[in-house]
Order: sequence, then C-alpha cells, then structure tokens
Amino acid sequence: MGERLRDKVAIVTGASRGIGAAIATHMAEEGAKVVLVSRKLEGLQAVADEIRAQGGEAIPIACHAGRADQRQDMLDQALKAYGQVDVLVNNAATNPHFGPMLSIDERAWDKTFEVNVKGYFGMIQLVAGHLQQRKAKGSIVNVASVAGKMAAPMQGVYGMTKAAVISMTKTLAMELGAAGIRVNAIAPGLIETKFAQVLVDNDAIRSSVVARTAAGRVGQPRDISGGAVFLASDESDYLTGDVMTIDGGWTLA
Repeated sequence: MGERLRDKVAIVTGASRGIGAAIATHMAEEGAKVVLVSRKLEGLQAVADEIRAQGGEAIPIACHAGRADQRQDMLDQALKAYGQVDVLVNNAATNPHFGPMLSIDERAWDKTFEVNVKGYFGMIQLVAGHLQQRKAKGSIVNVASVAGKMAAPMQGVYGMTKAAVISMTKTLAMELGAAGIRVNAIAPGLIETKFAQVLVDNDAIRSSVVARTAAGRVGQPRDISGGAVFLASDESDYLTGDVMTIDGGWTLA
C-alpha cells in the first residue's frame, strides 16, 4: 500500500465499475479512505469488498448524484463514517442518446444534463461547503471527456455536458483557489468500459480510433486512475483549473 493519499477521505461517484471503480481502488491503494457512490448499492459492494481484501478502507453509499436530498444524505453518511472529506471525484455520467444531435428527445436531453452537469455541480457545492466550513484544503477532480473539447458526432449532447464540466472546472478553480480548494478535470479518450461499449465494440470505430492514437491502443480504466491520484494528492498542490487530457495521443492527430 502507498501513502500518497494517507489521511485523506475521497468521495468517488460512479464508483461501481469502469473508470470510477479504477480511481477508487487506486486511491485506496495510496492510503485514502474511499466513499464509493453510485445509484445502486450492489455494484458498489463488490468494489468495496475488493478494496478491503487488499487492505484498504471503503464504504459504499447508494446515491443519485443528480438529486439534492440524496447528495446531502450521502455526505452525512460519509462524515459519520470518516469525520471529514478532502477529495471529490465527480465521475458519474450518462449518455442515453447515440445518434445525430438533432434527433435527441427532451427526456434524454434532461437526463444527460441532470447527471453530467447538475450532479457534478451539486456535489461540488456540498463538498466545497464542507471544506470551507473546516477551513481545510481540498481537491475536486471532474471527469470530463475529449468530447467536451472538440466536435462529438453522434454524441453531441453528451459532448455539450462535458464542455460545460470543463467550463465549470475553470471558473470554480478561480473562485475557490483562495480557500485552498483546487478544481481540475480529466478528459479521457476512448476507454474500454461498459459505458463506452457502443464505441469499443464497433470494429470500424475502434479501428479508426486506434489508427490515429499515438499509443496504438484503446485506453483502460487504470490509465485514468493515475491522473486522478496525482490531482488528489499534495503533489499537485500548485495545479488548479487544468484539464488533463489522457487519451493516448488521440487528439494530437
């Protein structure tokens, strides 16, 4: 076990699988006490069991990040368990519409913004308020996407929400910097997860991505977790408002 995050408590949303589970596990390996958050408890319990089996500390809490009452209850439970929160990783996301941007219906639009933007902002409000009340430093890591930095055909509204996350990150970094609260984002490229299955399992799309990626492969969840650990740690104490692109060099082309 490492010690880069020793004495820190980290909340990780969307922690039941994929990038969120990898980040939570990696943070626990570096000594953090991890609060695992997702809508359903079942998937979280498996991640918590794995972390504990490796000697780490974690608690699973079911919470819909887009709903204020559930967010507050989650924070109350986290504080009851660990007494403080130092790190927030906003990772929970949804993308219910894959197709031309103009064909999305209002229900899918609202769901995408509720989870990907409103949920992120609501979580930051809670955790930043807690940190300010404690007069403590903290780190907020927003998982965005390369889709928020460029055109995102067939994922247009998802890309819009990730562009909003990047804008939110930069503004909150300015507003919270004097309080010692850092706000950064990670923009992953194509990562092999269930969330991205519609892309990864499409041979034409996958081959196209690999062909223009300097690393010559699709990313894995662990490729993202190292960046999150760095941003959560004191090693990045002078870094805020940044968007760390982790895409194997895909956006270089």
